[in-house]
Amino acid sequence: MNLAIRDVKYRFGRFVLTGIGVGLLLATVMAMGGIYRGMVEDALSIVRAPGADLWVVQKDTNGPFAENSRIPDDLYRVMRAVPGVREASPIAFQSLQLDYGDVTIRAQIIGYRPGNLGAPPAVAAGRPLAASRYEMVIDRKAGIPLGARLSMGRMTFIVVGLTDGIVSSSGDSTAYVSLQDAQELQFLKANEAVRNERARLQADLKANPALAGLSAASLASIIQNTNLANAILVRLEPWAEPTDVARRIERWNHYRAMTTAEQEDVLAKNVIERARQQIMLFRIILLMVSTVIIALIIFTMTMEKTRDIATLKIIGAPNLKIGALIMQESLSLGLLGYLFGALLINLTYDYFPRRVAILAFDQYILFGIVMVICVLASLVGIRRALAIDPTTAMGGGA
Repeated sequence: MNLAIRDVKYRFGRFVLTGIGVGLLLATVMAMGGIYRGMVEDALSIVRAPGADLWVVQKDTNGPFAENSRIPDDLYRVMRAVPGVREASPIAFQSLQLDYGDVTIRAQIIGYRPGNLGAPPAVAAGRPLAASRYEMVIDRKAGIPLGARLSMGRMTFIVVGLTDGIVSSSGDSTAYVSLQDAQELQFLKANEAVRNERARLQADLKANPALAGLSAASLASIIQNTNLANAILVRLEPWAEPTDVARRIERWNHYRAMTTAEQEDVLAKNVIERARQQIMLFRIILLMVSTVIIALIIFTMTMEKTRDIATLKIIGAPNLKIGALIMQESLSLGLLGYLFGALLINLTYDYFPRRVAILAFDQYILFGIVMVICVLASLVGIRRALAIDPTTAMGGGA
């Protein structure tokens, strides 16, 4: 006779409801782990999408995703001359808001030279950029259909293609445009700003006798320089060693060259590290709450069975048998809660606003933690059960 099964059957409704409550807590723990995994995948997707081996960025910076990086866009010609470099191309990044109808969408604009490095790895619908200006390929998550027209700054773009699953480290949709369009969006100043800057420059020129003959208009190309990029993407020959080429670029060209692995490390550890720590803290708190809840439930169930346990002691049931009864109930409760939580999160994670990546490895680890929690929680009930006086079954004191 399995006493745990008979006891669960006797209190089946409450046992199931308790398991569902524990399952909701565990589903939240699973969701938080999936959100963190999703954040990492989101952050790395934008780095891996171009398929570059090296990222050449402004000296003493960590790249365009962690810091502001501005370099000349024609630097790619210099990079192509470095031994081991097969291909090089400039790329620009900028976060801004898009207005589509009554909806405002936050997006990461990526500007690249069509036909070169930086293009999306695949287009799920429509086509890649073909024209050199005013076309856009955007992620499906933005909810903007093919053929839509979007106004940004002084330009109007036509959505010609849709990508799937390429987002920024903050979960925003990515939008691919030509490098020239991206440069104008990021570096071209508004007319009012240009006029104010020319006025200040003209005053400075007049104040300097050696430059008094110059006009601010003659320096317009300096004021309105848009020939900039945030990084140069580099693809190497198969025989080239990325670390060696990177060190050569840094030594002779005086820019910072980061491998894709280094760029991923910056994103995973620096950009989303605080979010990871916060999510981990909440997961620990929820697991502690689950432990307390299971312990209280098992203790309450043990108290309700005081006379039953006392009767078992009178008829000669060993302490090991009584302890096994309580531990089996605790493990059953944890197993029921885990199964319910896993079912719930697997049915709902697609509806979260951000990507939730549920990995089998994480699920196995959590299952092991839940079983350990149940064993620890059962010790409270076992300690109480072993302290019950057998005379309680005959109406004596406990």
